[in-house]
Amino acid sequence: MHPLMNLAIYWAAVFVAVVAAKKTRLTPVLFYLFMGFALVNLGMVPHETDEFIREFAELGIIFIMFALGFEESTSNFIASMKRSWGIALFGAIGPFVAAYVVADAVWNDLSISLMCALAMTATAVSLTMVSLRSEGLHNSVVATRIMTSAVIDDIGSLVAVAIVVPLAVGGETLSLAGILTAGGRAALFFIIVTVIGAWIFPHRLKGWIGRVPLLNRYGMVHILTFDEGRHATMSIMLAALLVGLMASYFGFHPAVGAYMAGLIVKEEYFDFDDHDTFISQTPVSSKVYEETKQIIDTAAFSLIGPIFFVNLGTQIIFDMQVLMTILPYAAAMTTGIFVIQIATAGLAARYTGGMQWHQSLMIGFGMLGRAELAFVVMDIAYVQNAILPTEAFYTLMITAFFLNVAVPITIRWWRPYYMAAEARS
Repeated sequence: MHPLMNLAIYWAAVFVAVVAAKKTRLTPVLFYLFMGFALVNLGMVPHETDEFIREFAELGIIFIMFALGFEESTSNFIASMKRSWGIALFGAIGPFVAAYVVADAVWNDLSISLMCALAMTATAVSLTMVSLRSEGLHNSVVATRIMTSAVIDDIGSLVAVAIVVPLAVGGETLSLAGILTAGGRAALFFIIVTVIGAWIFPHRLKGWIGRVPLLNRYGMVHILTFDEGRHATMSIMLAALLVGLMASYFGFHPAVGAYMAGLIVKEEYFDFDDHDTFISQTPVSSKVYEETKQIIDTAAFSLIGPIFFVNLGTQIIFDMQVLMTILPYAAAMTTGIFVIQIATAGLAARYTGGMQWHQSLMIGFGMLGRAELAFVVMDIAYVQNAILPTEAFYTLMITAFFLNVAVPITIRWWRPYYMAAEARS
């Protein structure tokens, strides 16, 4: 089959998935995965994905991770960290431990247990925000806390992935020297990204750094303003790709670099009113940021990104024997993460975040989802490096599915009690 025919089938599947997501008000990710599963098991696409689709899917997850980082306001994120650190920390440790204990009891392999735990650590903030929006709660205090905590979780998970995956892929035993080496490599990478974000992208710097030639005059804004901002999208995506390639050089997945690139690109770089343009003084449209963000979001969440999830779904070949084998494992992992996630995030929100009990429980429900980063870890561990056995991969997929379904159900169930308590307070 011609690769472009495969792409046409994948895009048709994406459209069907989007329609199903709109009808059910669930995250499209679930339906992307299901469509991939259906396509491969109905024989509409080959079991062995061709190289074109694999590379297209790889580009898709880079777009997705950059878009997720690009959505975050760095200043708001830093300002909210003090109130959300406990929710993020304990809300991540709980599911990590639950997934690790179940995986260790079943497979008794350190690499498998660690990858399962990493996959189940990060919260799917996009799914939660969609669910809160449908209930009219997207501007509430719980939405802000969930958003900030989920971002901290994602960054922590990315650091953990950056450290653990190279060790697991290398097949080395986890030793103090190995952990320190991987940790040092991860620290160096994040330091370089911080330097790029703090001293290379901005201009008009304060202090001694403002006297450094070139750094004190030129920055990302000058590249974005070139030719009246017509190439702003290409410019920041080039930055994302370069940081992704740098992450790959350090032994990490390019998506890690893309996410960090998105996080350090600030909206103020698109505020051209008081900046000189790179080549000429031609006025630049004030809508460049909105237009660029819309293009990136379209590529990440509609055009290229969904191919990653559909392709991941094609890895699930229906096997009744495997399915019956892993159902008890999936049930144990789902139940364990469900209970511990709500308990740890809720208690942390109450005692470290100063939230009321009705708000704390809503935060616990909102942090149940598992989406983009979980599937990135699964792709790295199962598709790219064969760390996970088929049974573990299926277990994680089923667990993620039911946790995601639980988010809109629990939020809708708890909303009347939440609103009544808010009215009394």
